[in-house]
Amino acid sequence: MTPFDRYRDIPDAARGAAIAMGNFDGVHLGHQIVIQSAAETAKKLDKPMGVAVFNPHPRRFFQPGGAPELLQSDVARARFLESLGVDYLFALPFDRTMSLMDDRAFVRDVLVDGLGISHVSVGADFHYGRDRVGDAQSLARFGDDYDFSVDIVGLQGENGGKYSSSSIRAALKAGDPQKAASILGRPWSMEGLVVRGEQRGRTIGVPTANLSLTDYVRPRFGVYAGRARIDGQGPALPGVINVGVRPTVDGSEERLEIFLFDFAGDLYGRTLEVSLERFIRDEKKFASFDDLKIQIANDIETARTLISQDIEVDRAG
Repeated sequence: MTPFDRYRDIPDAARGAAIAMGNFDGVHLGHQIVIQSAAETAKKLDKPMGVAVFNPHPRRFFQPGGAPELLQSDVARARFLESLGVDYLFALPFDRTMSLMDDRAFVRDVLVDGLGISHVSVGADFHYGRDRVGDAQSLARFGDDYDFSVDIVGLQGENGGKYSSSSIRAALKAGDPQKAASILGRPWSMEGLVVRGEQRGRTIGVPTANLSLTDYVRPRFGVYAGRARIDGQGPALPGVINVGVRPTVDGSEERLEIFLFDFAGDLYGRTLEVSLERFIRDEKKFASFDDLKIQIANDIETARTLISQDIEVDRAG
């Protein structure tokens, strides 16, 4: 997959693509339906297949000091899109100029003159242009004007629900990673560089790897069973995870800590992709460090049991 951080002056080989367009934060099952629509059209038209996203997310542009809400890093999103067979990723620069474009100007300047698209697939709730004046139906009308086809894709999920990034965020904030996974089609994960902590875990035989939560959405603070892949290689290793501020030791920084079962090695400076799979308990302040140690031992046992049960279910399925 070839990425572009612009829509002007792109190579001829990348022009004329059939694209899927949206924010695609998380690339959940609904997003994947939109992307599949574009892929099928690209095959019919014998055109390259592309995805166009906005960078940064418009919410971050208009509310730069807002709460962290991202489900996925740009790098992780690009990697997942490549796994879906995307040829070109267009990260459209959402700046003041683009924010002031009306719907027709966006279509003319970005999609037609810039990318030269042959087709675009969007979700039924897609909006664009200044003040979100454009919608999927207006895009279809512009397609008739500028000679590109449009597919408006419903994002209906199971049991009458709708696949949405906001539903994933709500599930994570409620401590329900299984519901988040049902919308994503895979466990929710975050990735980051392992940084040095206070190393208290080493003193009780439970060394943890520490990651900053940066711009990711904050899941419900507490303890989870999950897995982590190291530097994007090998199998995901099981472990117990704490998300929060560690109140028993008077912590204040929001971060994720993971203790990997049956792993020995130095993880500092390496990248972990950590998935939250089962919620165990809320974060709480214990009366003493000794009480915390006892609870950690219980959490480890619980996490091992939950992960073993999930592995058995996967095998049976």
